[in-house]
Amino acid sequence: MNLNPAEISELIKSRIEGLGASADIKNQGTVVSVTDGIVRVHGLSDVMAGEMLEFPATKDGQPTYGLALNLERDSVGAVILGEYEHISEGDTVKCTGRILEVPVGPELIGRVVNALGQPIDGKGPINAKMTDVIEKVAPGVIARKSVDQPVQTGLKSIDTMVPIGRGQRELIIGDRQTGKTAVAIDTIINQKGQNMTCIYVAIGQKASSIKNVVRALEQNGAMEYTIVVAASASESAAMQYVSAYSGCTMGEYFRDRGQDALIIYDDLSKQAVAYRRGLAAAAPPAGPRSVPRRRVLSPQPPARACGPRERRLRRGLHQGRSQGQDRLADRAARHRDAGRRRVRVRADQRDLDHRRPDLPGDLAVQRRHPPRDQRRYLGVARRWCRPDQADQEPVRRYPYRLAQYRELAAFAQFASDLDAATRKQLDRGARVTELLKQPQYSPLPISLMAASVFAVNKGFMDDIDVKKVLAFEHGLHQHLKSSHAGLLAKLEKDKAMDKDAEAELNNAIAAFKKSFA
Repeated sequence: MNLNPAEISELIKSRIEGLGASADIKNQGTVVSVTDGIVRVHGLSDVMAGEMLEFPATKDGQPTYGLALNLERDSVGAVILGEYEHISEGDTVKCTGRILEVPVGPELIGRVVNALGQPIDGKGPINAKMTDVIEKVAPGVIARKSVDQPVQTGLKSIDTMVPIGRGQRELIIGDRQTGKTAVAIDTIINQKGQNMTCIYVAIGQKASSIKNVVRALEQNGAMEYTIVVAASASESAAMQYVSAYSGCTMGEYFRDRGQDALIIYDDLSKQAVAYRRGLAAAAPPAGPRSVPRRRVLSPQPPARACGPRERRLRRGLHQGRSQGQDRLADRAARHRDAGRRRVRVRADQRDLDHRRPDLPGDLAVQRRHPPRDQRRYLGVARRWCRPDQADQEPVRRYPYRLAQYRELAAFAQFASDLDAATRKQLDRGARVTELLKQPQYSPLPISLMAASVFAVNKGFMDDIDVKKVLAFEHGLHQHLKSSHAGLLAKLEKDKAMDKDAEAELNNAIAAFKKSFA
């Protein structure tokens, strides 16, 4: 076929016009080494710290992402978020241009997700409309709102002695199997109807334990306002480390919109272990007799060559704190309203004995010398307390009296004769200690808790046998629910007790005691 020059020119023009070529420039690199989920990549010149890296997908087509942590001159150190057995040397790695982010929003409520916000409860996909980065700058002092609204856990031994407010952080410490998780779950259950969104982050726990927690929340109707972020012990250390920041970001979505959120990290000690185990690479020993050291993913000089601040940081890592737990805790806050003036409160030394214990550190679950028949122990100390914490007059001096009872009971063991006033104080202290007992998954509303504390402080239980104290309390609660529902509603709404409410409650307890056998 012969074509003249004009036809050839027209054919070339049509081909050029129909050519939809586009330049797609991607920053790609190559895997140099893979060691226990820690990958070194060469060739990512424009990568950002904390950026999501795209690795080859798994056999079933699931995408694999990594987190860029260490930016060196000739390579990039990253950790794989999830499975890494299918990644080998020479694989292609792509930059995504996005800092690690997770889905946020009300669509996650009632679901169980992993550290990346992906559903793992078998209830289908989560159609979240927004995503947010997991690393943020904590709100400054000016942006924070003062702690003036309490959070009730539903546990008598905590709400009557430990002030916990919205916008602050609280530490629960203790040995194994002493009820730390039980306190957290009871607190979540008690938030029903309190306009509070709860996020429970399970770090390094057995999958069966996480299922039991989810089952307990479902049975008590708490999953309607709860998000569970699960990073079980079978998952990689990187997923366990990231899970705490993911849960914090999910909670900050509600905080930034004027709502309240309760975040529970269970537990941060395992997150610190995951940080040291997963984000660390074994360093060669310095000598033939030296103990092998471990160092963070990025090369660091020995501790003796560092400044005092870095040495303190490394001691914190060794003692169970990860590098990012401080900034994680600082993100717990409430935003102050526009135009709100800051109030400065001063306290005198003479008011110290009349205040409830401050946080953190007073909620300590100990196993060494607990009170008799009590596994949970609350350290009752005389320390500073937030003066703007919501308070109730009947329970104002409750922890101080309990501390006096414990000191007196320890002294009375060596005394043969006791006067009437000392014996009366010991008897009441024994009933107060018995009253603090409470079954699991049975939180009490603040109205019934105030009635119990009011009854024991006013002496209504002084002549009741110690073994019948809990039966008296249960009967009193049933009597108040059936005959004085209006009083309970008033106490629940006002979170305080005026003279009229105190007189009505006094008469109600006296009437019930006459019928109590």
